Amino acid sequence: MLDNMSPAKMNELIPLLRQKNPRIKLEASGNITLETLRSVAKTGVDYISTSATITRAPWLDISMKITA
Repeated sequence: MLDNMSPAKMNELIPLLRQKNPRIKLEASGNITLETLRSVAKTGVDYISTSATITRAPWLDISMKITA
């Protein structure tokens, strides 16, 4: 798992890791945003996990406020 790494750092590490084990599966996670998703995907990782679709989504606040 490549956690909280910049795409530049991933580009550095991925070839080294693949050289050691070409069959290794690599996942990027941590600080993956919708803005950085494409650059992370271009690094060649096999999986990307992000919570941005939930934590950074514009939520509709639906509430029922009762005043006496």
